[in-house]
Amino acid sequence: MDTPCITDYELRFQSLFFPGRALAFPCDERGRVELDSLSARARDNYLFARAVVGREFAVPQVVPRLDG
Repeated sequence: MDTPCITDYELRFQSLFFPGRALAFPCDERGRVELDSLSARARDNYLFARAVVGREFAVPQVVPRLDG
């Protein structure tokens, strides 16, 4: 049996105002994102998305990666 790894899932922040638009970050099955593995831009986007949950983005969901 394969053990899930951090690239098997993504934490997806869906836009509240633009259907189909979202920010997604690799995570483990519990939604933990390795900040040190993100680029500076991705880290900034992740921290922004977390800060505006409920105003710009919906509560994030852990979903399987389609390309993983």
